[in-house]
Amino acid sequence: MKALIVVAAAALAFPVYAQQKQDTLPNAQERAQNRDKVGSTVDKTTEKLPDANERAKNRETVSSSTAGAALTTKVKTALASDAGLGTMTSIDVDSKDGVVTLKGKVDSADLKKKAGEVAKKVSGVKSVKNELKVEKKG
Repeated sequence: MKALIVVAAAALAFPVYAQQKQDTLPNAQERAQNRDKVGSTVDKTTEKLPDANERAKNRETVSSSTAGAALTTKVKTALASDAGLGTMTSIDVDSKDGVVTLKGKVDSADLKKKAGEVAKKVSGVKSVKNELKVEKKG
């Protein structure tokens, strides 16, 4: 008897549930509007994609900047590991296309010269712009 009541209640509830479900489905006009929205979004997305030449330039830029960062790190490591320059924290190192630029302050002309020589010995360095300024501590 209980099973019969449950089955009857379910049978009566199903049409109401189906009617509610049908009301939430988009009609033909709403589906067409949705298709138009998706189509225009796809068109905008494809307009923003770079072509083969732009992708090649991007790869070169990323590769160049990665190589520059690696070279900068190698020069900083060489300067830090050198006996006379290990305590020098005021030397900034930048590099681009194998050209290393040293900036900052050092205590003597000898330290400036030594920093330039150490940087020149690092593999991958084509030239060094030694822009270090000599300022005696006082």
